[in-house]
Parts: sequence; structure tokens; C-alpha cells
Amino acid sequence: MTRKHTIGFVRRGFSSGGGAEAYLTRLARGVASAGHRGSLYTGSDWPEAAWSFGPIIQVQGTSAISFADELEKLPARRECDVLLSLERVWRCDVYRAGDGVHRAWLKRRNEIAGPLQKLSRLLNRKHSAALRLEESLFAKGGAQRVIANSRMVRDEIVRFYGYPAGRIDVVYNGVPLEMFGGEQDRAQAREALGLNDREIAVLFAGSGWERKGLRFATAAVEAQNANLKLLVAGRGEPEKFPGSKARFLGVVADMPSLYQAADIFLLPTVYDPFSNACLEALAAGLPVITTRANGFSEIIEPGRHGTILDDPRNVLAMGETLEFWADPARRAQARIDNRALAAQFDISAKVGETLEVLTRVAQTAASAAST
Repeated sequence: MTRKHTIGFVRRGFSSGGGAEAYLTRLARGVASAGHRGSLYTGSDWPEAAWSFGPIIQVQGTSAISFADELEKLPARRECDVLLSLERVWRCDVYRAGDGVHRAWLKRRNEIAGPLQKLSRLLNRKHSAALRLEESLFAKGGAQRVIANSRMVRDEIVRFYGYPAGRIDVVYNGVPLEMFGGEQDRAQAREALGLNDREIAVLFAGSGWERKGLRFATAAVEAQNANLKLLVAGRGEPEKFPGSKARFLGVVADMPSLYQAADIFLLPTVYDPFSNACLEALAAGLPVITTRANGFSEIIEPGRHGTILDDPRNVLAMGETLEFWADPARRAQARIDNRALAAQFDISAKVGETLEVLTRVAQTAASAAST
């Protein structure tokens, strides 16, 4: 392809450790290296130092709805060949459903919630706003094309909103293999955490602990043998998740070393479109225990790369799975198999797949405009 395009990226907020921000930065770098131009449409909190791929256009609006309203007033669609949104908005050329389907998440959440929790969520304006924007993108065709990061998300978009499956591309998340696939000093990493040779470190990583099933993970580890220790990395409220075997590390800057120190990765999530943390753990060679409600589960073979749980609430089954992976020989083989599998999800390849979708949409639009 010889023609170069202008691609507009939409992301409302900014988090220094956010997966969406990391994905967007890598994608923008790929767009720039291919000779295309990029613009970022975002809120006021995105630092200029974190974006060097083109102009930053600030969009006013402190809520999801007001941001979407203000974006509509800008000439973004005229100034860009393709407008790619990582945010729920009223309409765009390509929507990347990295946050999954909110309607599907609420359904799963209600299955484990009590009556008061269900009532409070029913009255929560953030939920109603997300559903309105989602309906505009999917049911009303506001998104001309969608990129889903798992088949699970693709199928939910079709099932809940009737969006045409033929207009959805599945592009799995990618991982920078050079960061997580190396052989750092495991002994030194474990020593820094105070772990002895007999202890089996079960790692849980991520924010949004309720959604990611930390209370189930805590219960499962508590019920198993004394050698199991649960390491929790990420932002949350530890006092809500009591347990004698849980150690809360807060936000960890050096995650590669933490993966090296761990033996098993556990994420009994209630809903996850495709967990980046699971993919990082895979690249580090850890067996991954997660649920069928995680799009990541589509890429692993149970019993070889990890275990897929049908229900995060089944603490007994989770405990049996932890005992299964406590076997050092199984973990040693998984280390080999998992790193080999992770090589198929190198971030550069996934950025390339996304860029191919964007350029295809841009070419189609250019052809339509010239006829």
C-alpha cells in the first residue's frame, strides 16, 4: 500500500499503568513507523510527554456521555481517514471493544450479586451511560467496524445487540515478549519477597478485585496446604479480602521480576474480555488458572498451559486445581509449553493485525469517496 492515511485515536482517560494506554501507544508507534499520521482525541489528563505520534486534541466532558457528545462536535471524521475509538462513543469508523460488552458484564455480575447490590447497580448512572453508548455503537450501527479481543466478546456483541458478525475482526491482545520471556534471577526475586524454597507462590494481579474474583482466590488458597502463599499485586482495598496466606504488594513497578518469583498465576475472574495479566504470566512460563468468562481462556489447552474453571465461585474445584499445579514437574513442563505458546502473541504481530484492519477501512472509505 502506497497511500498514507491519517488515523484518529480516541481514548478519554489516562492511567500510567493501563493496558488500553499501553496498547494504544504501541499501536500508534506502529502506525507512525508505517508512515501514517496519527491524532489523539482525549481528555485533559493525558500528558503530552506520553504521546509523540501526532497532535493531541483535547475533548471536553467529564463523563462518558458528555465526552461522546463533545467528540461529535469536532471535525474528527472529516480530518481523519479512520477514527478508531477505544472508548464507548456515539459513532466511529472502528471501535475496539477492549473493555468487552458492558451488558454481558452486568449479567454475569448480577448472577453473583445480592439484592442490595443489584438495586444499587440498577440506579447507577455510569451503567446506564455505558449501555446507551454501547447500543449506539452496536444496535444502531454507530461503529462501522469492530475489533474484538476475543471470540467471546465477538459472540456477545452479536448475541446481545444483533451486530453483524461479518463486520467484527478478532485480534487478540499481544505481549512484549522481551519483557516477560527472559530468564531473570528467580532466586533473587524470591528472596526479595521473603519466599523460601518450600513455599509455592500463587500470584494474583490486576485492579478491580471484585470483578477479577479475588475473594474466591483468597478462599481457595486459605483452604489448601500451608506451603501455598497468595501474592496480590495491584490497587484495591486489602481489608475487604482477609486471609492469613494473602500478602498485598500494592502496585508493582517491576512485574517481570514478580512473575519470575511466582509459581502459579490465578485469576478466577467473573468477566474479562482478554486478560493482559494472564498473557504476561503465560509469557513468563507460569501455569494460568482462570475462568471461561475470560477471553484469554480461548488460547490455552487445559492441563497443559493451565486450567479453565467453569465457575469462579467453585472454591473446591479451584483448590483441587491449585494442588494439581503444585507439582513441580508439571510446572516445569508448563514453563516450556507456555513460553512457546506466548510467542504466537508477540505485540508487534498484533499491532500489525490491527493496522491491517485500519488501513483496509481507510482504503474502502477512500474508494467510496472517489466514486
